[in-house]
Amino acid sequence: MQPSPIIEARNLVKQYGAARVVDDISLQLFRGETLGLVGESGSGKSTVARMILRLIEPTSGSVIFTDSNGVQQNIVAMKTRELRRLRRKISIVFQDPYAALNPRLSVQQILAEPFAIHKEQPSEGLQARLLSLLEEVGLPESALTRYPHEFSGGQRQRVNIARALALRPELLVLDEPVSALDVSVAAQVINLLRDLQTRYGLTLLFISHSMPLVRYLCQRVVVMQRGRVVETGTWSEVCESPKEAYTQQLLAATPELPLS
Repeated sequence: MQPSPIIEARNLVKQYGAARVVDDISLQLFRGETLGLVGESGSGKSTVARMILRLIEPTSGSVIFTDSNGVQQNIVAMKTRELRRLRRKISIVFQDPYAALNPRLSVQQILAEPFAIHKEQPSEGLQARLLSLLEEVGLPESALTRYPHEFSGGQRQRVNIARALALRPELLVLDEPVSALDVSVAAQVINLLRDLQTRYGLTLLFISHSMPLVRYLCQRVVVMQRGRVVETGTWSEVCESPKEAYTQQLLAATPELPLS
C-alpha cells in the first residue's frame, strides 16, 4: 500500500485578470523522494511552488500537507498562526543567492534567524547547531563572522541551503537554485543537494528548466508548459522515452553539466 503523499496539490489555478498562469495543476510528492517540476521560463512552475508554500494565494484548488505524524492539513485554508508553524516543516531555497540574504547580517545572524523567529532552542545548543549547519553545506567555521558580499555565488547559495535546513524541515523546495551560478559551481551545489537528500532522507521539490539536472537529481518528473502539466512519470520514462514533443525539445535545449 502506497503511503500518503507529503504534498498533494489538487486542481491548482492561479489567474491574473483573464490570464491563467497555472491552469488546473494536480501533483503528488512522496516522503523521501525528489520530484522535478520542469519547464521553460513562463511555464508556471515557480508559481506552483509558491502556491504550495502559500507565498502567493491560489485562485482555486487545495494543497494537502501530511506531516511525519500522519496529520493532514489544507495549506490553502490555513490561518496565519498555522502557516507560521508550517514554515518550520517546509523551507525554500530561491534562485538568486544574493537577493535572498540580508546584506547587513552576518552568516551567524542569518543562520540564527529561523530559531529566533520560531522561538526554538536546538538541543545541542545554538552555536553548535550553527557550526553543524556550516559543516553540512561545506563551509568553514570562519564563515560565521562574514557577510554575504564576502562570498562567491556558490558559497552564498550554500548559506541559503544551510538556513533552509536550520529547523530540520520535512520538505525542501528548491526554486531554480543553481540557474544563477556558473556551470562548474552549479554542479557542486547539485552534488551537495543530492548528498544531503541521501544523508538525511529529505523530501525535495526541485524546480528547474534543465532536464539534465532533473534527470540527475529526481526520481520522478512533472513537465509543465503554459501553465499545464503535459507529461509526468519516473525520470527514466520522461527523460529516456519522452512522449511529448515539448519534453523532447527541453531535453535537446539544455547542455549536460559536469555532474558525478
